[in-house]
Amino acid sequence: MAFNPFNWLWGLFSLDIGIDLGTTHCALSYVDLAGSQGDEIAQAMMRVPQLTGPGAVEELPLLPSFLYLPHPDELAVGDLVLPWGGDPGVILGEMARSVGAQTPIRLVSSAKSWLCHPGVDRRAAILPVVAPDDEVARLSPFEASVRYLAHLRDAWNHAHPDHDIATQEVAVTVPASFDPAARELTAEAAKTVGFDRLVLLEEPQAALYSWLHASRGEWRKQVRVGDVILVIDVGGGTTDLSLIAVTEREGSLELTRVAVGDHILLGGDNMDLALAHVVKNKLAADGKALDPWQVQALTHGCRHAKEALLADATVAAVPVVVPSRGSRLIGGSIRTELTREEVARTLVDGFFPEVAADARPAARSRGALTRLGLPYAQDPAVTRHLAAFLGTQTGATDDLPGFASRVGRFLHPTAVLFNGGVFKAGVLAERVLKVVDDWLAADGAPPVRVLAGADLDLAVARGAAYYGYVRRGGGVRIRGGTARAYYVGVESAMPAVPGLEPPIQALCLAPFGMEEGTEAGAPAQEFGLVVGEPVRFRFFGSAVRRDDQVGVLLDDWSPGELEELEAIEATLPADSRTPGDVVPVRLRAAVTEVGTLRLEAMPRSGPEHWKVELNVRNPAGQ
Repeated sequence: MAFNPFNWLWGLFSLDIGIDLGTTHCALSYVDLAGSQGDEIAQAMMRVPQLTGPGAVEELPLLPSFLYLPHPDELAVGDLVLPWGGDPGVILGEMARSVGAQTPIRLVSSAKSWLCHPGVDRRAAILPVVAPDDEVARLSPFEASVRYLAHLRDAWNHAHPDHDIATQEVAVTVPASFDPAARELTAEAAKTVGFDRLVLLEEPQAALYSWLHASRGEWRKQVRVGDVILVIDVGGGTTDLSLIAVTEREGSLELTRVAVGDHILLGGDNMDLALAHVVKNKLAADGKALDPWQVQALTHGCRHAKEALLADATVAAVPVVVPSRGSRLIGGSIRTELTREEVARTLVDGFFPEVAADARPAARSRGALTRLGLPYAQDPAVTRHLAAFLGTQTGATDDLPGFASRVGRFLHPTAVLFNGGVFKAGVLAERVLKVVDDWLAADGAPPVRVLAGADLDLAVARGAAYYGYVRRGGGVRIRGGTARAYYVGVESAMPAVPGLEPPIQALCLAPFGMEEGTEAGAPAQEFGLVVGEPVRFRFFGSAVRRDDQVGVLLDDWSPGELEELEAIEATLPADSRTPGDVVPVRLRAAVTEVGTLRLEAMPRSGPEHWKVELNVRNPAGQ
C-alpha cells in the first residue's frame, strides 16, 4: 500500500469508535487502526458496565436506553456507584428498565423519539410525561441523551485509560429521516460530553457498512451493477427506509444512496403497546380491570416478554406481572402470560399485513385536543408505509445508467437488508419478503435477494466504527450526501391586504445529494435581510425534487413536494446599522460534517457577516 500522508495523520488517533444511540438500546464498537488493513479489520464490541440491581454491576453487550429517577429514600447509600466512581443519582441501563417496569412514573424511555419531536421544547424537563409534577423531578430529552452518552464515555475511558475518547474519532448514528434540528441536537449532546472529533452517520448506512465489513470483501460477489438495495430498519421507535444503488466507476463497484423515507415513529414501542392491550383485554375478560398507570407498566412488561419470546423459539409463553395499587385489585400483583401465538398474530397481521403495491397509509381526522405525547404514525402497517415509499421513488434512479428501465408502478428493489431488533423475529422478515415479492411478481420482476449476515442488535454500532475506517480511505464508501434538497422561504413584497399573508417563495440553498462538509455556490440573486429586530426564517426540505439546483426560486409547489421544517426565530445584530434596516445580501449555504445546514448572508458592502444554522439553538443567528 502506497504511503498516504493523510492516513499517517489520521493514524495519530489510533481508534475509530462507533456509537448506536438507539431508542431502546445503545451500543459501542471500535476499530483498531493499527491492526487493520484492506478487508481485514480489527474490530470489537465494548461490553458496557451498568447496574443490574442495587450495588450490582455487570458488563453487558448493550446498554438499554432507559433512565430511572429514583425516590430519595428508595435506595441505600452506595447502591448506584459505578466502576468509575461517584453516584450519578439516576439509574441507566438494565436496572432502570427492570425497576421502571414496576414504577413507570419514574422511568424515562424513548428519549430519542422525543428528541426529534418538533412539537415540544426538547430542552424542557418533560420526561417522564406520565410523572406527577409533585413527585418526580423530570428531565429533558436532550439531557437524557447526554446521560446515555456520558455513561458510554465514562465506561470507555475506564476501560481504555490510554485512549481518552475525546482524542478519538467518534461516529454517532441517527435515523436517516432525522431533520436538521434533531441532528444538531444529537451532535450537541455528543459534544457536551466531550466527543470533540464527531461525525454523524445515518443508521441504514451504518447497517450496510456493517454488512460490507462482515462480508470480508465478498460483498462484490453478492451484488452487481444495477442492483437497488432496500434497507428496511424497524427499531424500537422508528421505521427507517433507504434505497442504495450499486453503480460502477472506472471499473469498480460503488454504492450510492438514492432515497430516504420520511421520519416514521413506528417501531417496537408501538408493538409493545399493542401487546399490552392484548393482555389487558384478556384480563378484562376474566373480570380484572386495569388502571391507566397499570397499562403503562404492562407495556414495559410486554416488551420484556416479547424480547424473550423472539430470542428463543422454544419458549411458548412468558409470564407477565402487573403491579397492583389500591383496593380494586385483590391479592396484590396480577400474574398472567403472553404467548408466542399472541405475539405472532398481533405483530404479523397488525403491523405487517399483506397489502397491494398501491396501498397507502391510512389517515384519520385528529381530535382538536390531545394529551402531550409522541407523534406516532397514524397507520401501524409498516408494509403500507413501505408501499408508499417505493411508490414515490420511481424517479430515484433515472440519472443512473441502466436503472430507469427497472421501474414499474414502484421502484423495484433487487435486494433487501434487514436491520433493527424487530426483525429478530424471523416471521416478520419473512412476511416483508413475501409482500415485496408479491408486488414484484405482479410487475413481472424477479424476487428480491436477502443480504444475510447482519447482527440486528450490533450492526449499527459496528457499521459506525467501520465508517471511521472508511473515512480514512480503508474501505468502500457509500455516497449520497443530503437526503433532501433544502430551501429558505423568501417573503414577497406586497401592499398590506386584510386577511392576506404575503406569498412565500422557496429558494434552493442546497441541492439533493450535497456532500457533508461542502459549500454551495452563492446564487446570483440579492435579497433583503432584516437586522436588529426579531425575524423568522422559514426552511423547507424536499425528498422528491432532485433536479433543483442552487438559486432555483419556486413560486409554488404541489402538495407533498416540500415539507416545512422547524422555523428559526432570531434577532440578527445590527452593529452600526439602524434596527429594522433591510440589508441587501447574497446567500450561501454549507452542509456541515454532522449534516446540518448553515446559511450565511453576505452584504453587498461592509464587514458584516451573518450566519444562521438550521438547528434549535437560541439565539439562532450570530
